[in-house]
Amino acid sequence: MLPVMTVYECPDCRIQSPASALTWCCPKCRGPWDLAFTSAPVPLPSLASRVNSLWRYEEALPPLPYGPEVSLGEGRTPLVRLTESATGSVSAKLDFLMPTLSFKDRGAVMLAAHARRLEPRTVLADSSGNAGTAIAAYGARAGLDCVVYVPEGTSPKKLEQIRAHGARVVEVPGDREATAVAAREAADEPGVFYASHVYNPYFLHGTKTYVYELWEELGGRLPETIVVPVGNGTLLLGAALAVEELYGHGLVGARPAILAVQAEAVSPLAEAFHAGAEDLLEPAAARPTLAEGIAIPAPPRARQILRAVRATGGTFLTVTEDQIRTAQRDLAGRGLFVEATGVACWAAVSAAPPRPGLTVVPLCGAGAKTGLAP
Repeated sequence: MLPVMTVYECPDCRIQSPASALTWCCPKCRGPWDLAFTSAPVPLPSLASRVNSLWRYEEALPPLPYGPEVSLGEGRTPLVRLTESATGSVSAKLDFLMPTLSFKDRGAVMLAAHARRLEPRTVLADSSGNAGTAIAAYGARAGLDCVVYVPEGTSPKKLEQIRAHGARVVEVPGDREATAVAAREAADEPGVFYASHVYNPYFLHGTKTYVYELWEELGGRLPETIVVPVGNGTLLLGAALAVEELYGHGLVGARPAILAVQAEAVSPLAEAFHAGAEDLLEPAAARPTLAEGIAIPAPPRARQILRAVRATGGTFLTVTEDQIRTAQRDLAGRGLFVEATGVACWAAVSAAPPRPGLTVVPLCGAGAKTGLAP
């Protein structure tokens, strides 16, 4: 018998479903699930003696009996100073140093641990590369059969990495959205667990450990500004979850501003935010961009993303292709080789006026996955 689980809940329809079901979306609106789960306070003084992975924050994580067994030691990535002035400083959190070389490991370990207890026939994911790699790796760790849908033209290095972990790759003609549509159709088949970093909320409860690590690293406080790249918004929404939990438990005295970054070429959320809209005005054109990992024309959690940024007094910034190229080379000159999507936040912060206090940017994926931007 499966252990007692938390419950999926649609944030719009309020329909619930047991998390033991393979139903991957709300049956009424076909939107993504949230998780009806309440965290407990994490005791900061006890962390020094805990396991060196994201499972150290067990009070904040949904109960997953196989979690520690699926772990690859993800998390606990370094925080490195980039700039410092009399009024403020910028530090980078090096999430490209994760086991599969991207921040997606934070959510993938949660999905793999959840899938393992459900014992599906197949675990399915769709990705522009990094999420698929992470699901393949953690699926292998959990002993699960995995298939990953990717767009045609995905980086050969990312495809090689996915296949190396034993997952099957399905290359879908068209863009990232076409890949997502194909994967969702396959996800409706019996016995399939859709390990979606967008639709399954367990992923968000993994990415929120990014902010718990900042809180621990900074001795029980948070930076004044947290900058995140946004395509489907999985890191941003995880960060927002953590901020609300830490603030709600009285573990921090103030909420940091969240600055969301999109590529100018594909920026539907930035456009909606600056128009004062509560949802997307319309899907963005699928134009090419170096920041392929955040080139999402119609993110399913758009309303939640826009609300989360506004709640913190944050804003949206966009970056050009030239700014992305410059930022990648600038970071490489500082000893940090990061893929083009992963440098978007540094590109935005470098171009914006300095902010007071500490600003933290994530460096989300390793440059070895894609090489230097042309």
